[in-house]
Amino acid sequence: MKRIFLFLATNLAVMLVMSVVLSLLGVNRFLTANGLQLGTLMVYSLVVGFTGAIISLLLSKTMAKWSTGARVIDTPSSSTELWLLDTVKRLADRAGIAMPEVAIYEGEANAFATGAFKNSALVAVSTGLLEGMTKEEVEAVLGHEIAHVSNGDMVTLTLIQGVVNTFVVFLARVVGFFVDRMLSRDDNRGPGIGYMITVFVCEILFGIVASMIVAWFSRYREFRADAGSAKLLGSPQPMVKALARLGGLEPPESMPQAFKSFGINGGGSGFAALFASHPPIEERIAALRSAQ
Repeated sequence: MKRIFLFLATNLAVMLVMSVVLSLLGVNRFLTANGLQLGTLMVYSLVVGFTGAIISLLLSKTMAKWSTGARVIDTPSSSTELWLLDTVKRLADRAGIAMPEVAIYEGEANAFATGAFKNSALVAVSTGLLEGMTKEEVEAVLGHEIAHVSNGDMVTLTLIQGVVNTFVVFLARVVGFFVDRMLSRDDNRGPGIGYMITVFVCEILFGIVASMIVAWFSRYREFRADAGSAKLLGSPQPMVKALARLGGLEPPESMPQAFKSFGINGGGSGFAALFASHPPIEERIAALRSAQ
């Protein structure tokens, strides 16, 4: 979930900074010089919207390594690291992608995959995952992450983010234009303070709505990655077991202490559920079992 949050935060930050800089350079004045030029505004919105998303994608591996402290395994120093590399290589070959970078980071049980391109991705697992799960369960989690890569989920996420960004930028300026006109009777002047404040506030508010759309897709792709893991391993059972263990759904006596309060579903209740990057684990397990 942290990886998705960083992607969204980087995207929003880049978009807001670009909007402010371009406004200071007089772009907003140009857009409203003779009324709102919708065609020009749409081109402007596309550039700003997709620039933020693409920069977020290109920085995804660097941001992920930085935020987790992940150490890329260049030369395995233990049998566990050797097994990890061999397993990722085998799964990547089955999925038809190049061997990704493999990394380990300190933390509770979790794993992630990221990267701008299928054939130069990063797959990272935590020490908690390696220590608290069986090899079969770890392999299922790795299959899930490899499925993310082979499905091109980060690229698709970027495209969706770019589209919603475009509408955020476009609609914010349309609203800003009309608010500015309501506050001033002088149609010949450039955009005033009302325009700038309205655009900034609307970009944040519309950006929150856009984040809900991106979060919805993130939840959808988790189901696809679960199914991808089942396909790579030839059975959904390893992924079902891994999800149950991660979600704390197994009997307490069979769970390591570190897992009793841990879950990777990223879900929430009420309004918070709209921003969850992962669906509830119970739903993911039910989806896997219904596909058998």
